[in-house]
Amino acid sequence: MKYAIVGFGTAGYHALKAIRTQDPKGEIDVYTNTSMPPYNPMLTTYYAVGKLEYEGMFPFGSLESIQKEFPFELHQEEAIKVHSEEHSVETANGQKEYDRILIATGARAFAPPVKGLKPENAYLMRTVEDAQRLKERLQQGDVKNAIVVGASMVGIKVVEVLQKQGINTWLLDLAPYIFPLAAYPQVAQVIQERVEQQGVHLKFSVTIDHMEEEDGQQIAVLTDGSRIPTDIVGLCIGTRTNTQVVDEKIALGKGIIVDQHMQTNVPGIYAAGDCCEGNNLENGQTQLIGLWANANRQGTTAGNNMAGQEMVYEGNILHNITRFMEMDFIGFGDNRIEGEVLEYGTLGKGMYIRLVLKDHRIAGANILDNCSISGIVKNYMLRLFGGDTGKLPVYQRAALESAGLSSAFLDELEGKIHGCH
Repeated sequence: MKYAIVGFGTAGYHALKAIRTQDPKGEIDVYTNTSMPPYNPMLTTYYAVGKLEYEGMFPFGSLESIQKEFPFELHQEEAIKVHSEEHSVETANGQKEYDRILIATGARAFAPPVKGLKPENAYLMRTVEDAQRLKERLQQGDVKNAIVVGASMVGIKVVEVLQKQGINTWLLDLAPYIFPLAAYPQVAQVIQERVEQQGVHLKFSVTIDHMEEEDGQQIAVLTDGSRIPTDIVGLCIGTRTNTQVVDEKIALGKGIIVDQHMQTNVPGIYAAGDCCEGNNLENGQTQLIGLWANANRQGTTAGNNMAGQEMVYEGNILHNITRFMEMDFIGFGDNRIEGEVLEYGTLGKGMYIRLVLKDHRIAGANILDNCSISGIVKNYMLRLFGGDTGKLPVYQRAALESAGLSSAFLDELEGKIHGCH
């Protein structure tokens, strides 16, 4: 059997591992446009700020060690096109046919152009190269003022990098508050107050209109007319899937559409990771779920099925877990869904939980100041979407009570969810 893995991030790595486990003698070609091994994009800011050594961004080791453990042929060249009919991968050096092909090309940072912003002063944050470039610029010591556009999980980590360097930093977003895709407004307000208390300037419902230069200083002119001096601009606005490699026969939405076996609409061609749309268990629709753990599971599922070992990945839910500026924030589910609100704790004073219940399920959750319970809450939500009765297992209930949740709160939660069964 001949296999191709196009793109070698975490999804590609886990697919390789699964294929080689099921098929020790199969021929595996890996195509990658970088000389680096798979890395975790969320660790790049830790490297930029000095919390992590360079090697720490590569959780699976070097390319050489991976190749030794799971033998494969490495092609350090850009895949131009995956051809559906021919089941082939095209590069500048020609075209080769395969029995099974995995597309695991990931996603890239995306930012619309800012008029007047010099390229040397614009910084994205997703790749190892992005982190190296920012770190080297900060080491020059010439950055006194900075703007970060995008109040996202990535944006706040870049803000933290700059703030720890003593740089006067502004965080902007066209949204009305921080973490607009994950936080409830009430929770966002407390987070914003804490960020401002640490000296960061926040401005919402605005972005940069254009850049000007005044007495040698770069000035960001905002859409509300404000003028902010800045030496660099961090652009943390979002990502776009890398789907340029697919031909017109492979079904696309915002990403490559796959089934629960991670197979595309073309038999024998699979996709996994940030380039594809998987199943959102909350709404039953295919959706981009750009999460490290999600890509791992998708890669493993794709690899097993490619090698003839049937495996199903039912999907995931939207969630974000992040620690920044001495606080934890966790968001689960869709924060746009309205329903009955159930709260635990006092917002801004110790552990706080805000749950939104709809149809006897947890539709969304925000947890502030306690990341230790995130796994239990996610597991509980997934079981509810799968039709569970709503009762917490004894060991999980004990763990939640140990973390500080009261028995009365857990009784109330179980009662509201269990009421329909």
